[in-house]
Amino acid sequence: MSTTMLPGTKTAAPSPGIGQNVRAYIGRVRGGDMGALPAILGLLVLCTTFAILRPVFFSAINFANLFTQGAAISMIAMGLVFVLLLGEIDLSAGYTSGVCAAVLAVAMTQNGLPWYVSAGAAILTGIVIGLVLGALVAKLGIPSFVVTLAAFLAFQGLLLVLVHEGNNIAIRDPVIIAIENRYLPPVLGWILYAVCVLVYAGVQVVRARRRAGRGLMADPATLIAFRVGTLAVLGGLAVYALNLERSRNALLVSLKGVPIVVPIVVALLIFWTFVLRRTAFGRHIYAVGGNAEAARRAGINVDRIRVSAFVICSGMASIGGIILASQASSVDPSTGGSDVLLFAVGAAVIGGTSLFGGKGRVLDALLGGAVVAVINNGMGLMGYSASVKYIVTGLVLLLAAGVDALSRKRAAASGLR
Repeated sequence: MSTTMLPGTKTAAPSPGIGQNVRAYIGRVRGGDMGALPAILGLLVLCTTFAILRPVFFSAINFANLFTQGAAISMIAMGLVFVLLLGEIDLSAGYTSGVCAAVLAVAMTQNGLPWYVSAGAAILTGIVIGLVLGALVAKLGIPSFVVTLAAFLAFQGLLLVLVHEGNNIAIRDPVIIAIENRYLPPVLGWILYAVCVLVYAGVQVVRARRRAGRGLMADPATLIAFRVGTLAVLGGLAVYALNLERSRNALLVSLKGVPIVVPIVVALLIFWTFVLRRTAFGRHIYAVGGNAEAARRAGINVDRIRVSAFVICSGMASIGGIILASQASSVDPSTGGSDVLLFAVGAAVIGGTSLFGGKGRVLDALLGGAVVAVINNGMGLMGYSASVKYIVTGLVLLLAAGVDALSRKRAAASGLR
């Protein structure tokens, strides 16, 4: 046990050394608490494999494509994490994104509304959908599988109605199109990178000081430095790669900079992570997911938590729908359909969120979304057909679910759950 004197504290705060933290982490993994480790290892294996087989995989232009290709799926998966934490499911999230994208397109093209009003209408539509779904599950007691399966079917029809039975509605608003198809100036990308690293470092230091001030064990300075340093290195490499010129003819058009969608995803990741980890609402989500009856007896309004989770899920799906509309510069009957839901659920589970409830983080959606994007992108570069991509993604999802189930059994056997 080491002792770390933190600035601003009156007494020395006892804290475990870096070696003790490593041993404690290994102990948690052996006990079944694997967290995002399988997803991170999977990403390393996949990226290494594709980089060896297809060196173009790590080219500047393909690196940028990975961010834009996985953005919508990751966004929808972030919302699904809240529902999965409760042990519920939302099978309608994909078509919810499609319906909200159609509302955006109709509002702009047919009603002539500005982009911010149209985007607000799309997000409001998602919130209303979440309220209805959540009320049916929480108040009437209908299983979420049945409610959202019915919504999955109904929203396909509603999407057809909105796009007039199969029409393609073009998106021409430059702001909406820019979300997925435009880039930040390189200088602004570096500024945002520096801000993110400094804020993360500040949060880590403040958290350690508060724990020390309360007489609790705080993370040692070496561990904090390692975390901040890792983020700084990985983030710096990513920004550097994204700021490289990707256009074959830079005189005609320049393609460099961080995609605009990236800071949007990062901002929502930080916000929802704060909600889950630093608020009473977040603690109640985990409590209800772990044991709903015990949470009810502890005074938690379980119905309100369930409704709120579905509202967040559908609200995030609406943002994912806006990104899908930006990506395609149009909305049609397939928007939000096909494999969007499957990939979004798969992203959350592959990233480490448990299907049984009570375990998961918003970051899991981003990690799982990266795995899905890497599989699709890498196998596409290797010339594999869509059928092979589906098979591989399905096997990866099955493996992730298997790891989750085995981890829970091991955790129960070791007394961690």
